[in-house]
Amino acid sequence: MFSVNPQQLSEPGTVLSICRMRTPALREEEIVAHASNVSSLVLGKASGRLLATGGDDCRVNLWSINKPNCIMSLTGHTSPVESVRLNTPEELIVAGSQSGSIRVWDLEAAKILRTLMGHKANICSLDFHPYGEFVASGSQDTNIKLWDIRRKGCVFRYRGHSQAVRCLRFSPDGKWLASAADDHTVKLWDLTAGKMMSEFPGHTGPVNVVEFHPNEYLLASGSSDRTIRFWDLEKFQVVSCIEGEPGPVRSVLFNPDGCCLYSGCQDSLRVYGWEPERCFDVVLVNWGKVADLAICNDQLIGVAFSQSNVSSYVVDLTRVTRTGMVAQDPVQDSRPLAQQPPHPSAPLRRIYERPSTACSKPQRVKQNSESERRSPSSEDDRDERESQAEIQNAEDYNEIFQPKNSISRTPPRRSEPFPAPPEDDVATAKEAAEPSPAMDAQFPVPNLEVLARPPVVTSTPAPKAEPTIIPAARNEPIGLKASDFLPAVKIPQQAELVDEDAMSQIRKGHDTMCVVLTSRHKNLDTVRAVWTTGDIKTSVDSAVAINDLSVVVDLLNIVNQKASLWKLDLCTTVLPQIEKLLQSKYESYVQTGCTSLKLILQRFLPLITDILAAPPSVGVDISREERLHKCRLCYKQLKSISGFVKSKSGLSGRHGSAFRELHLLMASLD
Repeated sequence: MFSVNPQQLSEPGTVLSICRMRTPALREEEIVAHASNVSSLVLGKASGRLLATGGDDCRVNLWSINKPNCIMSLTGHTSPVESVRLNTPEELIVAGSQSGSIRVWDLEAAKILRTLMGHKANICSLDFHPYGEFVASGSQDTNIKLWDIRRKGCVFRYRGHSQAVRCLRFSPDGKWLASAADDHTVKLWDLTAGKMMSEFPGHTGPVNVVEFHPNEYLLASGSSDRTIRFWDLEKFQVVSCIEGEPGPVRSVLFNPDGCCLYSGCQDSLRVYGWEPERCFDVVLVNWGKVADLAICNDQLIGVAFSQSNVSSYVVDLTRVTRTGMVAQDPVQDSRPLAQQPPHPSAPLRRIYERPSTACSKPQRVKQNSESERRSPSSEDDRDERESQAEIQNAEDYNEIFQPKNSISRTPPRRSEPFPAPPEDDVATAKEAAEPSPAMDAQFPVPNLEVLARPPVVTSTPAPKAEPTIIPAARNEPIGLKASDFLPAVKIPQQAELVDEDAMSQIRKGHDTMCVVLTSRHKNLDTVRAVWTTGDIKTSVDSAVAINDLSVVVDLLNIVNQKASLWKLDLCTTVLPQIEKLLQSKYESYVQTGCTSLKLILQRFLPLITDILAAPPSVGVDISREERLHKCRLCYKQLKSISGFVKSKSGLSGRHGSAFRELHLLMASLD
């Protein structure tokens, strides 16, 4: 393979020399992914090993890179799958179809999790929120929707594009959403305010991809006009523009440390800097139109598809120039690489502040349409029947997904990189075998053997240049302290907590917990005996009579799954319990209370207000009088709850968002 460093082309007076170069790219595997054409694919960004493909056969198939067999096949869509996306931990996958439907699967549980309906045309782009359980979708109908996976509802709809939305990306801190569309524009949306922050014009063709810098307030966009533009997200202006790409830009990826940007071009990988704009390196890779890129273990993995085939490629990044380094001819010049001086005008940008908890949902400014509200349980049952997760390769599935559910008692092994490409000569093999000092300094790797050995007492002082390694004590887990889980007790200074004492302290509350759980089980059996008779109202009355909120919560979680079970007389019994749940200190109780109250408000509040506002009837109508009495009770209880809901609507986080939504639904009570 012959290569020319593009940096040399831009330097005046440079004598261009073509030299033989090392081969950093290797074709890893080609598979037949679907029975018909492949329409979309995505790589898991955390591992770089998990590949998901969507096809015209309406299936989503999962693969492990460099293994020929399908791990799992997900069914349920009735039209071709146009877009797929994995969440950051690679536990959930979302797929959008040509009909506009979106389905979310839980890969660990191997089952359908949610079906989201609302778009009127095919889904072109998807992305998971980095912290919360939210999904953004862009469609051919020009709309962007933000979905809450837990409640199966559309949280917000963003309008502004005039053509299909081709790419969506959440910012690393989860506060912004960037969108790219066929209308030649890039837009930045503020999720908290629910509005557009800025629009970035400049491209002269459809914008296919956007990508946030991992650390700085910087955004990259690639277009069919064969340019890559970099945008400053503090000043909202273009930083630089790279022109002359060999074809439309469809896939870009920042290096994890943010030092450069990789662009998957037609049959090549290009490495770019942006201040000033320059090309560090070009690697020839015969991957055609690469569809997605990921980085793992200093290797860049690229995947491309043609008809029903998917090919994967691996580029050794240790042999690719990623900074302002000018590569020398290894035959003619054996001197070390010369560092380019930093550009004097390169500014220091603001760094993302990543939250420690999930971000709050955006405030809703209006009610969603019926098609975007939470669907009843009958649809859940139908989804469960129609959607399946067929495990094709149990061994690979258990290896990838099941270990996440177990507790590892030993330090995890580092995942082995892909086989290195063949070297051209012995000298380059020796160079590749030696670790890079710069990378070691930036990403130090702990010595697991040293951590596992007991400490050795020595009188020889350690050199000051060596980092101090504190070995773990015997039978003590790294990062955990048993004392953190025990009640505060005064222990003599010289005394140590032995295993028997620790276990006795932990077992102190065990008997009490067993009594509580046994009592709860007995109470649930009592309610279940009434439930089997089919009398829902009596079942709820028996649960309330037991005077155990945990039993009420368990029963409401079942009733909430089927909205048709709710009746007006049931509301009179449940509303006082909901008021107690909303004031509970347990998060799950508050969540159940919010869900139940939302169902009651959506189904019965218009009926209650209409009946109370109606003129009195002529004569005696016993059934109407009973209904009027129930409505008065419900109205009085709702008025009592509305004050508490209003006081909690200013909270941040998930519960604050739920209380704000309830406050909007209860506005007619004021």
